[in-house]
Amino acid sequence: MNTGLKITAFATAVAATFGTAYGVGKAVDPVTDEKATAAPHEEHGETGRTSAADDTAAGHGEAAGSDPGGLRISEGGYTLDLRTARVDAGREEELRFAVVDDATGRNVTAYEKEHTKELHLIVASRDLTTYRHLHPERAADGTWSTRVDLPEAGGHRVFADFRPRGEKEALTLGADLAVAGKSAPRELPARSAKATVDGYDVTLKGALKPGEARDLTLSVERNGRPVTDLQPYLGAYGHLVALRSGDLAYLHVHPNGEPGDGTTKPGPGVSFTTTAPSAGTYRLFLDFQHGGEVRTAAFTVRAGGPAGDGAAKESTENSTEEGGGHGH
Repeated sequence: MNTGLKITAFATAVAATFGTAYGVGKAVDPVTDEKATAAPHEEHGETGRTSAADDTAAGHGEAAGSDPGGLRISEGGYTLDLRTARVDAGREEELRFAVVDDATGRNVTAYEKEHTKELHLIVASRDLTTYRHLHPERAADGTWSTRVDLPEAGGHRVFADFRPRGEKEALTLGADLAVAGKSAPRELPARSAKATVDGYDVTLKGALKPGEARDLTLSVERNGRPVTDLQPYLGAYGHLVALRSGDLAYLHVHPNGEPGDGTTKPGPGVSFTTTAPSAGTYRLFLDFQHGGEVRTAAFTVRAGGPAGDGAAKESTENSTEEGGGHGH
């Protein structure tokens, strides 16, 4: 597996007022790209990567200097049709959606597999304390569905990461999801280089720097001993997603190396190379598998710029909130 990086971004609304009931419906009206929608399919992905060098500089599916994806519910001739507009907090419910081919008005039914799946779905709360990495099932008519249980009311964002068959580049489309109930958004967890989940300690080494590729290594321990038998998950020993606080700019980072390549070890460290698109505070979510179960460790980090409010000194407090548990 070549090192890949996806950087996409989307617009966001201010979180719901503390202690108020979250209303039914979407928090932000979907933004569409009329020009992209009108473009014929042979133009899909023309802003995508064109070389290995572009992959490193701009990320999976984006060429250097191109506009970031994920800002729109419709882009490149495809539209994310989120058919579940709202769910109730604390209840397991079905989330349904489809990817529509704008040229035909029909659901897309053929996809290229990327990282062993036809489509990856990320759901995150706007306060970045809830995170889910899901792999829905597709019906023959192109409708996707998955069960989801979101514990907190308030604004959430849904990302669909996919590549229709025949297209050169992947797309990430985004849509807002309302989670009904009494909303009490939480503060962003303190900066930390260590997270604990289900008895596993995960330590982050390295730092994000705006506009510059940097190496990050996340090492997994259990009961004070390095874990050296991590299991492949989606074709790798770990997957990393980063969301920027404030506007939830989205980075999907894939690890350096892959199982069976003769050089990549199954732990304790999983390394990534990534470039932050700008200064800011980010939440990192590491998915790893051990003992047949996938777990998610979460971190808060700062990329460049002034630290502000005494945040220059990193906290060593463990991360145990929703985003740092079972995100699958």
